[in-house]
Amino acid sequence: MARLVHVTTTDMSLALLLGPQLEAFAAAGYEVIGASAPGRYVAGLESRGIRHHPLHHATRSMAPHRDVGAMTELYRCLRALRPDIVHTHNPKPGLYGRLAARAARVPVVVNTVHGLYALPEDPWPKRALVYSLERMAAACSDAELVQNPEDVETLRRLGISASKLQSLGNGIDLDRFALDALDPSARAAMRAEIGAGPDDVVCGAVGRLVWEKGYREIFEAATLLRGHSPRIRFVVVGGHDTEKSDQITEQDATRASAAADLTFLGPRDDVERCYAAMDCYVLASHREGFPRSAMEAAAMGLPVIATDIRGCRQVVDDGSSGLLVPVRDPGALARAIRELADDDQLRATMARAARAKALRDFDQDAVIELTLDTYARLLSEHAPRART
Repeated sequence: MARLVHVTTTDMSLALLLGPQLEAFAAAGYEVIGASAPGRYVAGLESRGIRHHPLHHATRSMAPHRDVGAMTELYRCLRALRPDIVHTHNPKPGLYGRLAARAARVPVVVNTVHGLYALPEDPWPKRALVYSLERMAAACSDAELVQNPEDVETLRRLGISASKLQSLGNGIDLDRFALDALDPSARAAMRAEIGAGPDDVVCGAVGRLVWEKGYREIFEAATLLRGHSPRIRFVVVGGHDTEKSDQITEQDATRASAAADLTFLGPRDDVERCYAAMDCYVLASHREGFPRSAMEAAAMGLPVIATDIRGCRQVVDDGSSGLLVPVRDPGALARAIRELADDDQLRATMARAARAKALRDFDQDAVIELTLDTYARLLSEHAPRART
């Protein structure tokens, strides 16, 4: 049985973002191990048959000394486990994970590029640093599975071998995120929970409470639209991220609620019920790779209003399944929300287009199949060393 180690920063990423994939890899015959910072999701992973190895120094915050510690921990872990494949996920574990795996002489090293941390419009010092590190780390991998096609072109320009680059896309569980999979009463019950009336238009956002996700623009748009008829209710689902320097504090959330018709629901395990209560979805991020929440919203049949950036452009067909607006522009965001709030027929038409696009482009089974094919090909090319 080939041993496969997936490396992320947090156990939440292993459980929520990669969980179905890890289970599929185990079902395909791999011994699957997750390596990340430990947390409350470890027990759930292990109950699904996924072993977990803790990286106590792994952190989401900017702490280079912690990253060096995490790399050392991972190297020792890999020397002890002697896996056949290490699969890393960026940004930080994608860097030190590839280096540690190659140093530990792992036969096959795979990395998923969830979204390059620098964008073409970023200042050149940031681009130079990020792209140089990416080029160095990619020299240690056997395959780069790239979620966003715009990043494929960037990596090619950086000189990364085309033979390593594979366009992966991104996917979700289309059976879970389907309106007809829920009890018919779920929408009414959830709307009652947030206090939305039958004629209210509920505009939702799902994601970690950090400013980079565009919440400042959402809060300002909500303030601009307060008092609009029909009433537009804003709902935010997600928890505070205390490790990030741009975290939204409890005080920030309290001020936003006081200034606008806005409700914070906190982190939820029943996010599909939250989507069911919404009439449209908004993602005002400043940077994305291939946003999962927008895919989930589209699969639930919601028109998506998103910023015109890499990642969002792959999820939203502007004018068909939703609307794209300029980044950092709360006025444009408010106008787009108002346009959908005022037109029931437009929302219904876009909702159908969003669901159709999700069925066509966002199936996680296709991602799993391509990844398994990559593993099989690389294992055949690199005979795994024997383990004692």
